[in-house]
Amino acid sequence: MSITDRPADTVPHAQPPGLALVPYGQGRTRGLAADELGAHGMAMDRLVALGLPVVPGLTVPVGSARALGETGTARVAVGLVEQLAGRRIGDPARPLLLRLSASAPGEVAGLPPDLACLGVTPDTADALCAVIGRAEALYEVWASTVRMIAEYALDVPAAVLDDALLDAPEPRARVEALLSLVARHAERPYPDDPAEQLALAARAVLARWDAPRAKRSRRAQKLPADLAIALHVQALRIGPANRSGYGTAVSRHPETGVFSAEGSYFRGVRRSAPPPHTGEPLHKADGGTALLEHALLTLERHLHAPVSVDFEVRDGEISLLAASVQSRPPLRASVCLAADLARDGALEKTEAVRRISPAQVQELLHPQLKLTGDEELLVRGLPASPGAAAGVVALSSERALEFAAEGTPAVLVMHETTPADVPGMLAAAAVLTGSGGIASHAAVVARGAGTPAVCGAEGLRADRAAGTVRIGGRVLREGEPVSLDGRTGAVYAGTLRITVAGPPPALSTLLGWADSTRRLGVRVNADNAAEVSTAVALGAEGVGLCRTEHQFLGERLPLIRSVILAADPAARDEALVALEHAQHEDFEALLTAVGDRPVTVRLLDAPLHEFLPAPGAAGDEAAEQRAASLREANPMLGLRGVRLALLHERLYPAQAEALFSAWADVAATGVRPRLEVMIPLVSLPEELEAAAGFVRDAARTVAARTGVEVPYRLGTMIETPRAALMAAELAEHAEFFSFGTNDLTQLTYGFSRDDVERQVLASYQERGFLTASPFARLDPHGVGALIALAVERGRSVRPDIKLGVCGEHGGDPESIAFCDDLGLDYVSCSAHRVPVARMAAAHSVLRTSVNDRNRTAT
Repeated sequence: MSITDRPADTVPHAQPPGLALVPYGQGRTRGLAADELGAHGMAMDRLVALGLPVVPGLTVPVGSARALGETGTARVAVGLVEQLAGRRIGDPARPLLLRLSASAPGEVAGLPPDLACLGVTPDTADALCAVIGRAEALYEVWASTVRMIAEYALDVPAAVLDDALLDAPEPRARVEALLSLVARHAERPYPDDPAEQLALAARAVLARWDAPRAKRSRRAQKLPADLAIALHVQALRIGPANRSGYGTAVSRHPETGVFSAEGSYFRGVRRSAPPPHTGEPLHKADGGTALLEHALLTLERHLHAPVSVDFEVRDGEISLLAASVQSRPPLRASVCLAADLARDGALEKTEAVRRISPAQVQELLHPQLKLTGDEELLVRGLPASPGAAAGVVALSSERALEFAAEGTPAVLVMHETTPADVPGMLAAAAVLTGSGGIASHAAVVARGAGTPAVCGAEGLRADRAAGTVRIGGRVLREGEPVSLDGRTGAVYAGTLRITVAGPPPALSTLLGWADSTRRLGVRVNADNAAEVSTAVALGAEGVGLCRTEHQFLGERLPLIRSVILAADPAARDEALVALEHAQHEDFEALLTAVGDRPVTVRLLDAPLHEFLPAPGAAGDEAAEQRAASLREANPMLGLRGVRLALLHERLYPAQAEALFSAWADVAATGVRPRLEVMIPLVSLPEELEAAAGFVRDAARTVAARTGVEVPYRLGTMIETPRAALMAAELAEHAEFFSFGTNDLTQLTYGFSRDDVERQVLASYQERGFLTASPFARLDPHGVGALIALAVERGRSVRPDIKLGVCGEHGGDPESIAFCDDLGLDYVSCSAHRVPVARMAAAHSVLRTSVNDRNRTAT
């Protein structure tokens, strides 16, 4: 009979004055808290209050714990447990033993183990084994209890005990050896009286808790060395093994996160640490799992967390031994529980959203390496694109394509990548470069494709001619396997196990609630229809940045190269016609995928060196000379963006005409994207005015040719410090600003984003100059101050100007919060960071609301 089956007024209270023996369920009614009842006593009180079946038992509070070491007190405790259990120790018809355990007020490592089988004697052991049906089940637990009591309560030397146990491999022989040792070395034999056994067990538990080693452990946990514990005496009801046992269950499936009782069931007498791999599935438990599932569900609704319970089964009935919140629940379990609680009305939807962090969303979206600690770390670079992958080394884009054609996953390993390498990058399972940072070409392309990438791996030396690469201290040949983690930047030798990505459906539910909470819009940086479709499926509300130069990667690179290296105006015009035709196809597919959503198309902006052929690869001597004359000492600060367009005055008109013509064709199908045309790398209002003239002329040309006047906004990218300072003047020509924070950070700090991260920024972070890379997390004091100034000045001229961020910081939670505080309209990020940005924008609002409440309260 459990305590929940007995009316409260029948529970015995006959105790000596000053002695507190508290039956499970009565602690809080007596005004006792965790500092007296211990964590276990509080948990059992909770279970009783929730109407759940518990194992009969009592708590000896902290203040009375040492009194349990006295036989008189122990005898009262034995009698009380017998009454609670409705059984008596020594009754052959309904056998009963006792278990003693301990708990501290909070979570602590190093608690003494449970001592069970208290009350068994050599005379009653065989009868108990006959009831159980498994002799070893009783003797193994009994031996552990006698061993600890002998050492810590009866002063039998540990070395003597260990020697004796080495010669007694069988459980029954161990018990006999231990009892013989106690008779020889202790002041008295091991007692048969259950009260005397319980008193000795209490002394042993407290002595072990007070041992120097235990105190050192508590100091290491930053806990008081003299931390006190409560003791708990539980009924151990004995029954046949085929109808009795014990187990542990958690409330959520570890892989799916869905509610279900998951765990292991063991037959026989409970022990503190069952032998591994000896348990049975829970559905094998006698009595089934219905009551267990009810208990787990009740606890989840009460504690608002995934829970774990210990239970026992006696004669087909389940009783709970302990219950607690899971200390490290699987992420999927936490996500599913948050959604379930909100759907059931046990939690506000905003609170459910608050429970799942943006970092956890990212973890769910990408595969992760399963690390054991035995891996060979080759190198640690910059985490450029999240996710994990394993594959064979490919030292060129062409080789990566060949491996992909064979069905072999490959990791493209290069010093750096160029637009010509994009086909191989898209075919590879992952990308690893020796140079570049998180805003480099390799990083940007990999993030857009959802491919794991590590950049700036120091010491990486690839030798294509020899077919080898040096990574860290190892030389690997092309075709040897490596594994990498784009979230941590770690690269390992060999093929490691990888968890499959795949968030539970509940995450979509939570993100939907996050969308109802957030203020900021979330768009995607996408350059083609496939990326747009992926992002829209992940919740993007439009395209915040289409980098048109990325449409000239791979096989289309010669189109833009022909324009730049044209020998004369006629050749340039011919090249521009081909470029416009190709762009029309790209834009039509892109706009169709965008649908009626907003789409910001940035006209050509790439450092000139990305389009120029390598020395000796131009095709003829004249082209070689023209290419040589265009090479720059610092391409990132040279002929790019609007500057290139002003020197090649037909370039932007050709792009704009292709864009507007494509819009007209798509609009004819009933789809009307909200078009925004963006001029990049502006520093002078005159640059923007001239480029805007190109775009408007193109719109008029298309209108005259098609009869369609394309509606669009015209804006500019704020990515130079001067543009931020001149925002008021630029706003006279621009209907929107998009902050290109990658270049704005580079130019504000004077840092080369491709060169500085590995050496300078790593050192600065180690020395405490920086808490994070300013290319990963927006610098609020310098770059952020420029953005705030540009927002203020831009709105002073054009109050309704649209403002967004499209740099790498558009996917960083802390940067998103900063943008939200500034009142920007949207952030834009790579496709696979869209869900992260959605959650981060919601958390920004929730954080603000909490801060507002706190200010009101004070």
